[in-house]
Amino acid sequence: MEKITTFVDFTKVDLRVGTIIEVNDFDEARKPAFQLKIDFGALGIKKTSAQITTRYQKEALINRQIVAVVNFPKKQIANFMSECLLLGAVDGKDVILLNPERKIKNGTVVS
Repeated sequence: MEKITTFVDFTKVDLRVGTIIEVNDFDEARKPAFQLKIDFGALGIKKTSAQITTRYQKEALINRQIVAVVNFPKKQIANFMSECLLLGAVDGKDVILLNPERKIKNGTVVS
């Protein structure tokens, strides 16, 4: 079944560019994941977890810009509180992170 949304619904989703500033293993997660801290400029630093361990090494994620949803409610994942949702394309079991084509100011709105 086709999923339909309205433009008004879409405008409620706050998509922003941020830079990953810290990456840690998330041993308590049910599936392999990292805990990330992301700098969203004026919005501050937000935490999230991501199941991206098969494609990305921790060192390669540092200073990488990404796109995330920043206005979902916080979500408890094991002993960790996630504050945003990274966006990525799912390719089988891999997640390929979405990112801007070139460096841009943290916190920039994606529309």
